[in-house]
Amino acid sequence: MPGLGDLLGLMSNLGALKKRVRDVQDELARQTVEGAAADGKVVATVNGRLELVDLKIDPGIAGRENCPALQEAVKAAVAQAIGRARDLQRDAMKKVLGDTLLPPGLMDMVG
Repeated sequence: MPGLGDLLGLMSNLGALKKRVRDVQDELARQTVEGAAADGKVVATVNGRLELVDLKIDPGIAGRENCPALQEAVKAAVAQAIGRARDLQRDAMKKVLGDTLLPPGLMDMVG
């Protein structure tokens, strides 16, 4: 289990850690994941920084009578894509930090 020594080591190398985190964030901005709903008729694409970068809606699902279903499908697809993007973030940061547990707010100092 990581201990205080791991945290002190990270703190002593804060400048290098900040650069590694920036590099990871840049890489995450280039990676994308998709979430789909309504049998693939709504597809949301989100990058690793949790930004919606594309949204595709099959024209067959659109229409006034389908509006409530379309809204729910869009929300579901975006939520799925954001969940997958969070997985990308977690995996990328684990590569930088290993198993070191950071106190709340410390990630903001290096981000």
